[in-house]
Amino acid sequence: MRSSKLYSILGNFSKIEQNRFRKYLQSPYFNRSETITELFDILADDINGEGEIDLKKEVIWKLLGLPAPFDDTRFRKYLSDLLKLLENFLAQQTYEQDPVYQASFLIEAIGKRDLEKLYNSSVRSAQRLIHQYPHESSNYYFHQYKIERNYYELTDAEIKRGDKNNVEEINKFLDLFYISEKLKFYLPTLSQKRVAKYEYRIELIEDLLKYLKEKDFKHSPRIALYHKACYLYLEPENEDHYHELRRLLQEYAMEVPLKEANDDLYASAENYCVKKLNEGNSQFLAELFSLYQEKVERGIVIANEEISPWLFRNIVTVALRLGEFEWIENFIHEYKEKLPESYRENAFTFALAQLYFYQKKHDKVIELLREVEYEDFTYNLNSKVMLLATYYEMDEIEPLYSLFESFRVYLNRNKSIPESRKNSYKDLIKFTKKLTRLFPGDQKGIEKLKKDVLENEHVASKGWLKQKLAELEGA
Repeated sequence: MRSSKLYSILGNFSKIEQNRFRKYLQSPYFNRSETITELFDILADDINGEGEIDLKKEVIWKLLGLPAPFDDTRFRKYLSDLLKLLENFLAQQTYEQDPVYQASFLIEAIGKRDLEKLYNSSVRSAQRLIHQYPHESSNYYFHQYKIERNYYELTDAEIKRGDKNNVEEINKFLDLFYISEKLKFYLPTLSQKRVAKYEYRIELIEDLLKYLKEKDFKHSPRIALYHKACYLYLEPENEDHYHELRRLLQEYAMEVPLKEANDDLYASAENYCVKKLNEGNSQFLAELFSLYQEKVERGIVIANEEISPWLFRNIVTVALRLGEFEWIENFIHEYKEKLPESYRENAFTFALAQLYFYQKKHDKVIELLREVEYEDFTYNLNSKVMLLATYYEMDEIEPLYSLFESFRVYLNRNKSIPESRKNSYKDLIKFTKKLTRLFPGDQKGIEKLKKDVLENEHVASKGWLKQKLAELEGA
């Protein structure tokens, strides 16, 4: 029973949601079976730890106080009915949270019943609600379309033939809905092409892009944003698209849903910056940091009251590379509690260690990392690399060689790390060990190691190794 779909869904409910669902079950409009309500109470008590029973079907049957002997078919029917009510409750909750949906359905119901006296007031109420919509989203356009269409259905047929009706408004909002949704789902296909070989067949997209080039969509920031984001992938060599998207984001990003702003629009701009950095255009590091700052200032980095640990780490890394130490220290401490609890200590500790490393506070790096074993192997690898670099910088040869050995053992034993990635870290260990044996002025040895490092495409921390070799060359 505890592994069932029904139990799993109820297990995700808060106490408040459980109470709301119980009231829903107690309403005779939705449920007339007291047995169904009692079944919910038994499951809820077990979920909340208030009941210590064996949740076998026969035991639950007895607890329900049913007079007949256990009937498996009938019991499964009770479970099925409760699950159906639970699904209806979830749909009802969503419906109640969107008053515009309710207003649109009300107009539709009024039209079906021909309740003429409610025509004008229901439409005015719907229009008032739609103008209170917090963001320009596809739902916003869809609701506008539905309201205009329902109003059209209300209008007398004779009036439609003789006077101007609202057909233009219907088509306007239908077009806005269609175009914005088309672009929203076209954008990720362009992004995915960078990392995968999938080919998607998107009908009419070429015609749509051509049409949008000829039109001015200033009246629809969402369409303008998505349209420009698409061209970061379609014409990546044209940096004007990026700068225009930046301008649009600064002006309109808060007018679209935050999830779309973060996951689609800012993410496209960030991906473009990373691509430019990988091509050797270092100017885009400052651009990337500027995007992150903008998202932080606007609260766009927060989703469901949390910040992604991967976004947190990216922001820290970029800020440190630019020497923005004070800003990032404030960020690390301010956003620690916004990290998911399961990642919080790992992400916070590692970020602080990164900050101290860039500030050359090597003692603090060692203090933070020496005794730490992260559950996530990515954090573990990065912390060991940072500890390796710190020991080298401090000329702590004995602990460095001890770390070489423990790092190698960790790589060999951990089955979660891909073999290619293991090899890149093993090469780092090998090259760092050779670094410790070189002396300033040993040009032959330096050149040999430099050649080996440059020819190795996948060695971890290649930039750091090159930096250390350059320092030896210039000494």
